[in-house]
Amino acid sequence: MTPTPDYKLGTYEFPRGWFMIGDAGKLGSKGPETLHYFGQEMVFYRGASGKPHLVEAYCPHMGAHLAKNTTSYVVRDGEQVQGESIRCPFHGWRFGPDGKCDDIPYSPNFIPKAACLKTFPVAERAGIVWMWHDPEGQQPDQDLPAFAPWDKENEGWVRWLIDDYGTLPVHAVEIVDNMADFGHMGPIHGSLHNQYFDNIFDGHKVIQRFDAGHRTLASDASSTLALDTWYEGPSILQSDMRGAFPSLMLLAHTPVGKGMTRIWHALMVKMPSLEAARTDLETARMYQRASRDAVAQDVEIWANKAPSVNPMQIPADGPYGKVRLWYSQFYNPRDKAAAIQKRVQGQVVTFGEPRPVEDAA
Repeated sequence: MTPTPDYKLGTYEFPRGWFMIGDAGKLGSKGPETLHYFGQEMVFYRGASGKPHLVEAYCPHMGAHLAKNTTSYVVRDGEQVQGESIRCPFHGWRFGPDGKCDDIPYSPNFIPKAACLKTFPVAERAGIVWMWHDPEGQQPDQDLPAFAPWDKENEGWVRWLIDDYGTLPVHAVEIVDNMADFGHMGPIHGSLHNQYFDNIFDGHKVIQRFDAGHRTLASDASSTLALDTWYEGPSILQSDMRGAFPSLMLLAHTPVGKGMTRIWHALMVKMPSLEAARTDLETARMYQRASRDAVAQDVEIWANKAPSVNPMQIPADGPYGKVRLWYSQFYNPRDKAAAIQKRVQGQVVTFGEPRPVEDAA
């Protein structure tokens, strides 16, 4: 469980950006729920409207945990969530979605101005709940990806399910290393007849383009699977897979503590028609299972490896150093991000003849 300073990524232990915190269909379904990310406990709850909210776990009054209680009459009487506010089970202090205390049952005429919970920006998109984390405490300076196929069911897209790999004893930088890692494609994923591999660094985005046969994901070893894979920010990876059935893969990872990362996978598949999506759902689910199994090959490595603080890199590996430098922008004050981006901006071709940058995802 190697912490960030060992990797020399920057000022902060945890990065700035949007991060997955759970499956929207499950998170908060049974009331306020405890989450642990970025080395701290938080409480997730849904207001009466269904809107998601995320706050620090401990009441500023006397330190009671807002979610870890089953015996208080605040909880028993179903009064813990009222409107968009959450009530502490200890003394009944209630806090609004802005974090400010809006009610003290036994003190109707006096509420301390300092009675506030820290809140975290959250958004719900594509069946997932996301939070914004910023060590500087600022509002988001990047948008969440659109995940456009989620709203294209009428075009034959089958929405994804969420696969949770759990929490691994690996720093997220070693997951992001995969963006540059041409050398692992054959041994881990069974890639064959490699045709092309490059990386494009563009602001807060890094892209990998890879064309090859694939023993796990391609329909047969002789067919070519073309993948455009990209990070938008430090934790949200998408991959456009162009095979027999076009697919969009998601890999999301969120720091839990120092050198500890939780990982999820999902896959949307485009069937030939809306009717096919309805009648041949199992084909889409089969594709998701194949994609899940391909990522599981990486997960097994990440779960059992020693930290690679200084990789013994050879030229044919791919640009690990550039990927790590690109990634460091999220561990430094945001006013340093542009300078880091400028240092890595551009294209690195590891295998094959260079392709136009403008053709990238």
